[in-house]
Amino acid sequence: MNENDQSESPSSQRPPRQTRKGLTSTGARKAASKSTRSRSREFALQALYQYILSGNSATEIDLFTRELAGFHKADAAHYDALLHGCIENAEQLNAQITPHLDRKMDELSPIEHACMWIGVYEFQHCLDVPWRVVINESIELAKEFGGTDGYKYVNAVLNALAPTLRATEVTADRNNAA
Repeated sequence: MNENDQSESPSSQRPPRQTRKGLTSTGARKAASKSTRSRSREFALQALYQYILSGNSATEIDLFTRELAGFHKADAAHYDALLHGCIENAEQLNAQITPHLDRKMDELSPIEHACMWIGVYEFQHCLDVPWRVVINESIELAKEFGGTDGYKYVNAVLNALAPTLRATEVTADRNNAA
């Protein structure tokens, strides 16, 4: 027996990794732990991504998306509001996002762009969703579907918009935290 056989390898000395509940091996949230609203955001993101890239009609994209596996587990009304609301208000949403960008709108990743649309739309039209939840859900979408650090950009833009779009709520939260 040689001396290499007697020592343990460094990896065998580490404790086993603990699995994180509610996440897949890639760190994405497991489908079972997602709310119907979270699922609706995912399907809306996929549909908006398709819209941004293809320019197909909202109706075509909607019909395609509703046929995807798992759509029946989503909040269809929230999905409809996000998809159609973002497409109908695209110019206005872009006008609000643009001042907070460090690049041209057409240089944004389509995933980041769609996540920002969803966030801004929910800030304005889904007042039952707390502002921090809007940001968190948009960040989670960007983490799950976007590039490595895209979620940081989405976070920065939405955090910059929150005090304007949800002024009362943000101020109250910040005063309570102080």
